[in-house]
Amino acid sequence: MTTSAPSSDRVREIDRAVEELVRGEAAWAACDRAKRRELLERMRAATAARAEAWVRAAAAYKGLAEDGPLVGEEWITGPYPVLTGLGALAASIEALEESRSPVDGFSFGRAPGDRVTVRVLPHSVWDLLLLNGFSAEVWMPPGVTRRTVADRAGLALRRPAETAGVGVVLGAGNITSIPILDVLYELYANNRVVALKLNPVTDGLLAVFGEVLAPLIELGAVRILTGGADVGAHLVRHPKVAHVHMTGSAATHDAIVFGTGEEGAARKRAGTPLLDKPVTSELGGVSPTIVLPGGWSEADLRYQAEHVATQKLHNGGYNCVASQVVLVSSDWPQKDRFLAHLRAALADAPARPAYYPGSDDRVARALDAYEGAERVGAGRVLITGLDPAAPGPALTVESFSPVLAVLELPGDAREFLAAAVRTANEDLTGTLGANLIAHPGTIAVLGPALEEAIAELRYGTIALNAWTGVGYLTATAPWGAFPGHTVDDVQSGIGVVHNALLLDGPERTVVRGPFHPAPRALLHGRMTLSPKPPWFVTNRTAATTGRLLADFAAEPRWTALPRIFASALRG
Repeated sequence: MTTSAPSSDRVREIDRAVEELVRGEAAWAACDRAKRRELLERMRAATAARAEAWVRAAAAYKGLAEDGPLVGEEWITGPYPVLTGLGALAASIEALEESRSPVDGFSFGRAPGDRVTVRVLPHSVWDLLLLNGFSAEVWMPPGVTRRTVADRAGLALRRPAETAGVGVVLGAGNITSIPILDVLYELYANNRVVALKLNPVTDGLLAVFGEVLAPLIELGAVRILTGGADVGAHLVRHPKVAHVHMTGSAATHDAIVFGTGEEGAARKRAGTPLLDKPVTSELGGVSPTIVLPGGWSEADLRYQAEHVATQKLHNGGYNCVASQVVLVSSDWPQKDRFLAHLRAALADAPARPAYYPGSDDRVARALDAYEGAERVGAGRVLITGLDPAAPGPALTVESFSPVLAVLELPGDAREFLAAAVRTANEDLTGTLGANLIAHPGTIAVLGPALEEAIAELRYGTIALNAWTGVGYLTATAPWGAFPGHTVDDVQSGIGVVHNALLLDGPERTVVRGPFHPAPRALLHGRMTLSPKPPWFVTNRTAATTGRLLADFAAEPRWTALPRIFASALRG
């Protein structure tokens, strides 16, 4: 990683932090499961106490109005998943303390290819009520048995005294829960004490993160550092650092592992990394949304267009799993109406600043690369008319900006689905997440072929009639790329995070949601209670609902439900 060296003062600060963690490893090793659970409970209380300040700090650096609906994204992807993750991890530890497996009480099933599945959503009565109509399963690799899943769940917490040295977490700059959740996974799943280096974009959250992680900092198990690439480079190369975990892009990963410029490219070709220690990662890619043809009403077309616009524009498009290519059938009679609704949904979504560095340049490059690129709304770009034989960078380069492309493939539902799966697997860069949208009638017609197609997709999270972001928000679901990547072909990363059940070697998460929202679902004979989800960029009450959900996650109780339901229905 070629970069300038940090100042001598910063070097001393980094070295001191690592030395403190080396000593703190013994303190962490001495913490039994009960103590580790108690630390989680203290962090949960701190997160609840600092949630308001957390959201204000995130809204400030993203340029969001504190009284606007978009601030709901910060509640739902900031304090909320940390609160649910802390609670789920504590439950897994409690199971181990009682000589049970963390998966005891969870439903098991089967999936194509001799796969065992663990149903992680819904699991509690709260899930059934608050996420009615949504479900999530973790699929294990072919041949893994239910007994093996139960026996191995728990990971390093099965041997808490056997610690694994000092790890570095290079924090994300987009979704504010990522750095905290990554720290927790390193400590609880991998038994490593952690130096968290914040992305400079999130420096405004330093004080909040320090208070949330205070129990671990006081123990000596966590240190937080700020600074630029020079600090990160010195930290990851430190001889007393045993492991590095990062969130970002494949390009950033390669710069860290192999270095930059022609020298870095030569090291990558030769398979001789500059960084000689294990690296795990959660990276982005080109995420597809596969829209299966069917008989949709005008309301269906409008709603699902908003759904796809959300998959692109949530957090301004600065998500590793943001949809980048919409695959539609050129033979679908309703294709043009759907694309008209999609164009309108992109244009009408609330305007927001392009807060992430380099976004405007990436938008400009997309406009220059395609004749079929058009500006829609404030800063958004829609690319149509892609040539399947020469689609260009839209399929191979992560945009990390509000740029969305449409690729048309021929065929009816069955033919198109097969072609779309091949395209997603073979032509798109990355394997983090893939979305499918299908009318219930189409699902019925396809039958087992749809499940086989899901099994064929090589993605870490797959969502049917939902956004893969729901998988991120599900604490008990693993989050990461499809397994099998290596440092010299990293794609969307190596390893998983979240995974509060501490499953050993999961393959993927499969999320399902309702095609029709409530109350319209009732008109189609579906008993789904979920209205338009609060993560939709068009949800009018997202800020209120997000705040209420975070408050509920801190203290689940029956009396809080009426206000949540009322706010959600108004959205």
